[in-house]
Amino acid sequence: MKVNKIVVLQLMMSVVLMLGTASCSKKSSSSHASRATGWDVDSQNGTAARNAGKKQQAGPGLVFVEGGTFTMGKVQDDVMHDWNNTPTQQHVQSFYMDETEVTNGMYLEYLEWLKKVFPPTEENYKNIYEGASPDTLVWRNRLGYNETMTNNYLRHPSYANYPVVGVNWIQAVEFSKWRTDRVNEAVLEKNGYVKKGAKTQDVSAESLFNTEAYLASPSTTYGGNEELVLKKSPTGRRLKNGEEQKNVYAQRSSGIILPEYRLPTEAEWEYAAAADVGQREYNIYKGQKKYPWSGDYTRSSKRKNRGDQLANFKQGNGDYGGIAGWSDDGADITNAVKSYAPNDFGLYDMAGNVAEWVADVYRPIIDNEANDFNYFRGNQYAKNKIGKDGKLEIINKDNIQYKTLSNGKKVATNLPGEIAQVPVDENETYLRQNFSTSDNINYRDGDKQSSKYFDFGDSESGAKADQAMYNSPKHNVTVDSLGQMVRKYDNSSKRTTLIDDNVRVYKGGSWRDRAYWLDPAQRRYFPQDMATDYLGFRCAMSRVGSKTERRKSPRN
Repeated sequence: MKVNKIVVLQLMMSVVLMLGTASCSKKSSSSHASRATGWDVDSQNGTAARNAGKKQQAGPGLVFVEGGTFTMGKVQDDVMHDWNNTPTQQHVQSFYMDETEVTNGMYLEYLEWLKKVFPPTEENYKNIYEGASPDTLVWRNRLGYNETMTNNYLRHPSYANYPVVGVNWIQAVEFSKWRTDRVNEAVLEKNGYVKKGAKTQDVSAESLFNTEAYLASPSTTYGGNEELVLKKSPTGRRLKNGEEQKNVYAQRSSGIILPEYRLPTEAEWEYAAAADVGQREYNIYKGQKKYPWSGDYTRSSKRKNRGDQLANFKQGNGDYGGIAGWSDDGADITNAVKSYAPNDFGLYDMAGNVAEWVADVYRPIIDNEANDFNYFRGNQYAKNKIGKDGKLEIINKDNIQYKTLSNGKKVATNLPGEIAQVPVDENETYLRQNFSTSDNINYRDGDKQSSKYFDFGDSESGAKADQAMYNSPKHNVTVDSLGQMVRKYDNSSKRTTLIDDNVRVYKGGSWRDRAYWLDPAQRRYFPQDMATDYLGFRCAMSRVGSKTERRKSPRN
């Protein structure tokens, strides 16, 4: 009997231990328990841990482009012998890209917002609206009648869904910044962090929303109006003592604020245009795809629309669309977006319609020896400016920053509500191996300064101007003592190139181009402060988190 009692007691203790172990295991596997400490992250305000695994949502107008490897610069025809697209193997991270080019309607929304917030009649703001407006005179031709497009293309509703043109690279960048703030402002309103209607009611230059300023100091948003900038409980759960979770502002760790809209890099644009993802029958490592669609011809081979042109481009001398009513591509100038079939990523007009700005500064070489991952030339690193009072310096109406273009036009590059930026200094660059300066445009770009034989000159004069390989014209615009603009055109006969740090790459053929330029690997350049009637743009956004949107089973 004693033995039996001992056995029974041992069995009871085993059951208790098993139940306790199961209880602990269940508790530790709770969705609110930290994997690092086991603590309840909600009770400890562990925002990052609580939101772990939250996926990025695609911004308005964007489609997902899954990254991968491709042969950049592989063209099937090089009759121009530019020697500026030597094939290199590159890898691009996943990202998002506009489904279509930015349209007149989209850009007019931007202009109307600027006009409302920064009235051109006020002295401080007189250059903002004008500086953002597209150059409608790009349509004029000395020997052609194009006044209809000059007067109507931007604003007539018939052209609302046509790609915007006459926009220079700087203006495209500023549009992208504006779009970032408006999208995130709407996201915060939807999630209860901004008062409903704040983005449209009583908006003025003194009370603007800026994404980076909000993240750095939410209380400064909307001019410090705390009635518009709201706090809320991240979860809405009650703590064990019955008290509500502490209300907080939205943060990056909230997982709802989107990365910035921006121009795509050249590598991203070319990868997205080629869309090798849908061409498994080809050897994608050799880049055998000539156009954004299958095959070597510009006409459809499908039975439903056999013979139809797959893009809007110039078919020959004096032939911008074909014979009326037959064999026509449907356009003589640009065409409405989505007029032609998308490529395998779901992107429209990656060949034809308008060529497109990308973010890169142009150089004749792509240096894959220095980098073959997310290649981009044009990095200029900056940081937030701290004022004498130790606080962030926010741009106000009295210190708006403008960039004066070579033609004298002023474009605002920092608007009220944004954080003032300064180049990174030795505090960020000291003893680093991955970068050593703020401006990296000229890094390993093939000029003489990149050579070990380069003579920097004496300490007083520095490097000699005539030693630079990219010895381009330097037009100068100044203001005299009377406030009059003085334009000085560079007439020097010693200039050897048009390439400098202010020319940007543009990709894709346009309505003015022959089929030769429809190849995604073709590349050209244009001054960043000039515009044309065949050059537009679309935005991109980086993907954070996983590379793919496809579900994969976990590996054992």
